[in-house]
Amino acid sequence: MEKKKLQAKDFITVGIFTAILFVVEFGFGMLGFIHPFVVASYVILIPLVGSIPMMLFYSKVEKFGMITIMSILLAIIMFVGGMGYLGAPLIIVSGIIADLIARAGGYKSFKTIIISYGIFCLWVCANYFPVVITADAYRQSLMDGGFSAEYCDNLFAAVNVHTIAILVVVCFAFGCIGALLGRLVVKKHFVKAGIA
Repeated sequence: MEKKKLQAKDFITVGIFTAILFVVEFGFGMLGFIHPFVVASYVILIPLVGSIPMMLFYSKVEKFGMITIMSILLAIIMFVGGMGYLGAPLIIVSGIIADLIARAGGYKSFKTIIISYGIFCLWVCANYFPVVITADAYRQSLMDGGFSAEYCDNLFAAVNVHTIAILVVVCFAFGCIGALLGRLVVKKHFVKAGIA
């Protein structure tokens, strides 16, 4: 039976795995400076690479709130990191829905965990909100920051109001694929090592 109250160890677990997920996002964020199409590929790369620590995290989640708290922490990190507040609602709502879906399966059903992680991964799309919603201002900030007009043109060609829906769908799909991949890795390496 699900224990309703979160304990200190649960908050520590959330903190550790949020930090790991942030490192993954930050790493690919840095690669985005190399080429704008890497930015568009966040919806593929982050769900896949992040799936390994996240499936390990899901193996430790037994109570409602842990996934939600992680999403709130990610929203705060994104805000502090300069992405603004525009993506915060998406990040937090994705976390709450992912938490509810995982709870529906008792946090043990892998079928619901696949969907839960797919929904959770939509937080990645918050990276695109400044590009889509404040396009002109964001373009100017990039130019002021030293990015070339070609970089900006390619970025806005890949991420705009016409492509955002596709990016969201791709993000969810690769989240689901990532859950399968992550589970295989966790079962093969972490379970055998007695970690998961």
